[in-house]
Amino acid sequence: MVKHEFAQADQEPGLVPRHLPPLNALRIFETAARSSSLSSAAAELGITHGAVSRQIKLLEDWLGQPLFSRDGQRNVATAHARAFAEEISEAFNRISDASVRFGRTPSTRVIRVNAQTTFAMRWLIPRLHTFHRSHPDIEVSVSTANSAQISGLIGFDLLIRKEPLEKPEWHHFERRVLFEEKLTLIAAPFLLQAHPINNPSDLSKHIFVTSQTRPGEWEKWLEAYSIPHIRPIRFQRFDHYHVTLQAVIDGLGLGIGGIPTLSHDIKQRRLVEPFPVLTTGARYVVLVPPDIDKSAPLRNFLTWLEEESSLKDTK
Repeated sequence: MVKHEFAQADQEPGLVPRHLPPLNALRIFETAARSSSLSSAAAELGITHGAVSRQIKLLEDWLGQPLFSRDGQRNVATAHARAFAEEISEAFNRISDASVRFGRTPSTRVIRVNAQTTFAMRWLIPRLHTFHRSHPDIEVSVSTANSAQISGLIGFDLLIRKEPLEKPEWHHFERRVLFEEKLTLIAAPFLLQAHPINNPSDLSKHIFVTSQTRPGEWEKWLEAYSIPHIRPIRFQRFDHYHVTLQAVIDGLGLGIGGIPTLSHDIKQRRLVEPFPVLTTGARYVVLVPPDIDKSAPLRNFLTWLEEESSLKDTK
């Protein structure tokens, strides 16, 4: 049997045998299962349609059941095959992650950062060029998250999140404080040119833009300015804060924003602060897994983060 031969080939003395199908067939199958057709998979892989078909047939023989069925003129993955492909994709992701981690060359180091979306877009990315200027041999790979969750995350050297981080899974991470936000009123310059704010009562002539993920910030700011009675034309709510910020930049209405997270946007005059009133906002922290390779490039990046967060122009 083909299956028996592969199992024997993967077995080593003293080890539990691994029942691994042919890996090239798995790779081609995973691509074909998420493609609209075998022809599309062949084009993506740069091989012929016949080569894709042969590898899928080899895998079907090894598994002992079909993976694709006819749907008109196309072969489509069965529900069973799609579920199998998801498992295979996850395994390939882990292999890829391990290859990056253990296959680094002495001249190049990849620092993999996972940050909350607003922080990545508004604070980290606009400053990365200064890090690369000093460390051109270090690549910074940035992925984003819309929440403080850690479940499902793999392949990172450090995380950047807002506190509080109350769940037990965060407790074993090394924690470094970057900065504490100060909340202020923000607006697009052209919006204020069209509808000036000369005194607090003018706020009622505007739309207040807010986010479901950061409730209560408008109320907190109005209370700090001693005008809790002010009401807008209406509230415009969005699900995530980075969407809310884009709406403010596009002139939809007024918003509440954090300094220094938005200091680059203010410096570039995409946003302005009509009133110099600041209230306490979120605290951003860097979290480093305890088992990560704390190499010189990673230490350099952590030092750079702390230096950037302490600069005077970040307010």
